Amino acid sequence: MKFLIIGLGNFGASLAEKLTMQGNEVIGVDKRLDKITALKEKITHVVCLDATDETAFKTLPLRNTDIVIVAIGEDEGANIMVTALCKEAEVKRLISRAVNRLHEKVLGALGVSEIAHPEEESAERWSKKLSMTGLVDSFELNSNYAIVEVIVPEKYVNKTLQEINIRQKYELLVLTILKNTEKQTSFGKSVITTVLHGIPKPDTILQTGDILVIYGFNEHIKSFL
Repeated sequence: MKFLIIGLGNFGASLAEKLTMQGNEVIGVDKRLDKITALKEKITHVVCLDATDETAFKTLPLRNTDIVIVAIGEDEGANIMVTALCKEAEVKRLISRAVNRLHEKVLGALGVSEIAHPEEESAERWSKKLSMTGLVDSFELNSNYAIVEVIVPEKYVNKTLQEINIRQKYELLVLTILKNTEKQTSFGKSVITTVLHGIPKPDTILQTGDILVIYGFNEHIKSFL
């Protein structure tokens, strides 16, 4: 995949490096030459420009990029301006960083649905979420092992855990399954709630939209997905 990361502070730089190491094409953008110099040998491409300058911003390869991440954190005004420019450019997928609740509300008002909170979520966690199709969330146990939530791949829908043989084939352990269930409220309205299904049995049938909570080696998780 091709990523464009605008803002190469601690979070942006770390995310850029991790996505590059996972085999993605990453373009890092920052107006500070020292940040560009520090990363020029570590990620695919670097560009030194002020992304708040609309003319300079339009020179970026936005249409050929799968995901644009506005990682600017130290200047909320610059973050909001660049985010607005990205929305105007109708990029394929936009993720923007928020540093506080008010900032998040402003981004939401701009129509941003994916918001990163680096103070709560690590670059490692985000790089996995972006690189692995179907990954909902992850909890890092160490550099090699994790507990992850993954959407059941389509090819395994309507099959049992025994048929998939996930433990022997992928060396992964299914800890539990989250299933979306429709319930009626006391006012007669239907709502979708997520129900935890305890320790799954071998004959448990997987359905569309089910989320598996899996423990295992990162490379094995990637193979499963």
